[in-house]
Amino acid sequence: MDSSSDRVARIQSEWMRERPDLDIAPQGVIGRLHRLAARLTDELTAVYDAHGLAEGDFDVLATLRRAGEPYERTPGELADHTMITTGGMSKRIDRLERAGLVARRASETDGRGRVVALTPLGRRTIDAAFTDHMANERRLVDQLSSRDAAELERILTAWLDHLEPST
Repeated sequence: MDSSSDRVARIQSEWMRERPDLDIAPQGVIGRLHRLAARLTDELTAVYDAHGLAEGDFDVLATLRRAGEPYERTPGELADHTMITTGGMSKRIDRLERAGLVARRASETDGRGRVVALTPLGRRTIDAAFTDHMANERRLVDQLSSRDAAELERILTAWLDHLEPST
């Protein structure tokens, strides 16, 4: 790779000049991961947008779909299985309900509890969006050799194990 076109390498070079007393090597990994994450997010959200969904909408619908028949979870379970806070979850569910993608109902096991379920339109929407999402992820990962992709997955899994220990 031509390091003159690599923004992270340019930044590192400037820091090496300005702060030769510091080890800036970690910036090469973290900076590139940060830039890559931003680019990947753009690539992924374009698919969600094509289906009329925001990233959080996709996350909620996918979480309901993964639950299996009857494709429902409590709002608390949705928050636990997504990266959305419980406060943000209520707003998200309201929006998805207005769009006809989910429905709320009283829980059959908890008289005070509520359950959120995919509607038939919600299931069709997430199935189509997830199909396109997987094709998009395949396109993105195929930019790497299969060996590099497997090695990167192994490395990222190990790193996440250190940062997100199982509970």
